[in-house]
Amino acid sequence: MFNSKIIGLGFYVPDNVVTNADLSKVMDTNDEWIQERTGIKERRHVIKGDGDTTTTMGVKAAKIAIERAGIDKDDIDFIVFATLSPDYYFPGPGVLVQRDLGIKTVGALDVRNQCSGFVYALSVADQYIKTGMYKNVLVIGSELHSHGLDMTTRGRGVSVIFGDGAGAAVLSREEDAKKGILSTHLHSEGQHAEELSLIAPGMGKRWVNDILADNDPNDESYFPYMNGQFVFKNAVVRFSEVIVEGLKANNLEAKDINMLVPHQANLRISQFIQKKFGLQDDQVFNNIMNYGNTTAASIPIALTEAWEQDKIKSGDLVVLAAFGSGFTWGSVIIRW
Repeated sequence: MFNSKIIGLGFYVPDNVVTNADLSKVMDTNDEWIQERTGIKERRHVIKGDGDTTTTMGVKAAKIAIERAGIDKDDIDFIVFATLSPDYYFPGPGVLVQRDLGIKTVGALDVRNQCSGFVYALSVADQYIKTGMYKNVLVIGSELHSHGLDMTTRGRGVSVIFGDGAGAAVLSREEDAKKGILSTHLHSEGQHAEELSLIAPGMGKRWVNDILADNDPNDESYFPYMNGQFVFKNAVVRFSEVIVEGLKANNLEAKDINMLVPHQANLRISQFIQKKFGLQDDQVFNNIMNYGNTTAASIPIALTEAWEQDKIKSGDLVVLAAFGSGFTWGSVIIRW
């Protein structure tokens, strides 16, 4: 059995910065209201027609990660792509990345676990490497939210939160059992699926021809819905549980954590978890204030920035944790 380790990281966000003041021009909101509830100051949105898609952003992040890994693209044995906002209903973006990067005909897997997507994707890649099936796996989390948000006062409770961007990691074999990904822990609770969801387009709602015939501009099922308080209450519980689960599985304690990189859902959630585990500011990395919630992309973007800023060093215990739609949640325990 091998361990897997991250040997390359990269991220990409669009150049277009959308501030809270910008949003106040199109909906009834303001900077104070948004920052008080989410901690977000600005986010990135793609500009229509500029060529940025979920796939192309993922490709840009992947190129950086592959270069930093010091390998050739043809050394990639498998691709795992996590997103809730694919370019097409089908096929998924994994095969589009394989095509756009010009990688040989390796397998490509799409993961649809929303905010927990990158954690799930890392777990899948880790298992493939542990069993010896693959040596180098490219893992991507990428999201293009802005094209699907209700940018009116009606949708402000959700639309002010989300941003666009992508992050990527290259995982490879590590023969030292005490280094790399030590364990991953995944959970779901589908009974709350509709509390954070986007119902349409989906084959379970209505026939496509009926939808086209109705063409109802007031059909809100095409916009994301979130029961904010309910999601928050569940998130803080599940975040805590899955972090403790990961630490216990490796005979570790909260004081052993050098860096916690939580999914950037809401700064208030991260602050709650930080206080609960007694962590100092330099033990938790947050960048939601700059990018908003980029769901599956948030952890790889934050992890890359933390590494670029030398906040993660060899030998550090790094913990990744996420909670989101599904509900799904998970954690990854890494010895860097």
